Amino acid sequence: MTIVETRAVTGGVDTHLEVHVAAALDGIGGLLVVESFPTTPAGYTALTNWLCSFGSVQRVGIEGTGSYGAGLARHLAAVGVAVVEVDRADRASRRLSGKSDPLDAISAARAALSGRARGQSKGRDGIVEAMRTLMVAKNSARRDRPAAINRMRALVLTAPDQIRVRFAHHTTVSLVAEAAAMRPRTDELVELTTLIVLRDLARRAAYLAEEMDRLDQLILPLVTLRAPALLAAAGVGTDSAALLLIAAGDNPERLRSEAAWAHLCASAPIPASSGKPSAAASTPAVTAKPTTPCGGSCSAG
Repeated sequence: MTIVETRAVTGGVDTHLEVHVAAALDGIGGLLVVESFPTTPAGYTALTNWLCSFGSVQRVGIEGTGSYGAGLARHLAAVGVAVVEVDRADRASRRLSGKSDPLDAISAARAALSGRARGQSKGRDGIVEAMRTLMVAKNSARRDRPAAINRMRALVLTAPDQIRVRFAHHTTVSLVAEAAAMRPRTDELVELTTLIVLRDLARRAAYLAEEMDRLDQLILPLVTLRAPALLAAAGVGTDSAALLLIAAGDNPERLRSEAAWAHLCASAPIPASSGKPSAAASTPAVTAKPTTPCGGSCSAG
């Protein structure tokens, strides 16, 4: 009876906007081949079939699963291939080994094979991903609305006297409401253009406020559905809960411990020193004054 052994294969992918560069390694880290594939659904399928042609694919290390590699990571996860998130090589390694797309793909594969990279990529196909896209729009509106209002204030400050007197002491709400309702009519060119710009900026600010309200109405049901207990916690509102859920992703089980969560949030404690801590080490050293042979009673000649 002949037993056919299936070769274990590990893949690595250096991701880009239009082309992904993939490398395939055997079970002991030997390089099989490097190939490029387009960043399209057909390209993802071709890359997967290409890897499977060498044997049983154990895992695939991908750089940039949260950006250029998001589509490929989703595709591989959907067909049952384990995806490992690979950090980009540090500068020291790149200085020693060089920088090229094939080298980066090989490095990603070896990081996944050795276990140096073992982080699970975020799931981007569920409620939390929908929440993230809505928060992108809301954060943009929240940033742009104050900018529009500040530009209105700056225009009022340098506007012709009639406009400056009219709007100088308005609150933000009244400034936006009154300016948005204006119908500029004047023969003076600077005054006319200033009124038109103030009206358009005010309408932009009002629209962004309405947009944030609409987005809130879409985000709240998603947060409630995904983590109702989180919203029930004291001091946690819709935005805070959404940001926490987005940080964890659609597959929070990839965070294996509190330490992993702290590392993800960049709040993990960092050792202050590699030496053994002691009370003496934390106490500033006192430098003794130099003495002369006669005990310090002599003066230096």
